[in-house]
Amino acid sequence: MGRGFGALIIGDEIISGKREDKHFRQVVNILAARGLSLSWCQYLGDDPARITAALRTSMASEDIIFCFGGIGATPDDHTRQCAAAAAGVAIARHAGAVSEIEAQYGERAYPKRVLMADFPAGAELIPNPVNRVAGFSIGNHHFMPGFPEMAWPMLEWVLDHRYAHLHHLQVHAEQSILVFDAGESQLLDLMNDIVSRFPQAKLFCLPQLDKRRTIELGLKGEPAHVSLAMTEICGYITNAGYEWHQTNPGAQKLTLP
Repeated sequence: MGRGFGALIIGDEIISGKREDKHFRQVVNILAARGLSLSWCQYLGDDPARITAALRTSMASEDIIFCFGGIGATPDDHTRQCAAAAAGVAIARHAGAVSEIEAQYGERAYPKRVLMADFPAGAELIPNPVNRVAGFSIGNHHFMPGFPEMAWPMLEWVLDHRYAHLHHLQVHAEQSILVFDAGESQLLDLMNDIVSRFPQAKLFCLPQLDKRRTIELGLKGEPAHVSLAMTEICGYITNAGYEWHQTNPGAQKLTLP
């Protein structure tokens, strides 16, 4: 399995529905602005055993992971300790993180705020532009607060300082059409044929239950293959007698073969 980008979003308040997650959509957008995409996302409550197990699994992969939430110092914050356990290292006070907290809070850094400078040993800092209480990185795992106004600029900093060499490496295209009055089963042979003949393009099929039966059928991936495969799809749909519309009128116009 190749390297991908993953997100871990932690907090009982998300799992219980008390608060609505805002990270997922923003992570997708921030990555997309750099020509990157999210491979997976996982939500976890404030359960140390589950958090540690999830981190052990992700640390065994090559994926680049962004983790949001649970790095404070209250009793329901477990992420720092779980990250250390998953990495097999101790918790240690990070001198650079202490300096940041002291610079922001002075004497008020002690005795409690400074606890948020206790990171897994060997961690590197992620600067926090809002209150200077840093996040941290362990290898390809990057841990940020749950507060969006802090986490999102920190995520951008990580991407631009650690992974700028990955930005816009591959050009991806996405095209789709809306097919009316057709069921998935009626288009299954077409979809299987396209998948087998155009492996560089990933097919997606999104049925919509509305007043009129509709399927969004499309491809994303290498531009030339997407374009060629979509042309064949449009020809098949037209010959089968189904009405279809292009989903993005501003995109390159789809034509029949």
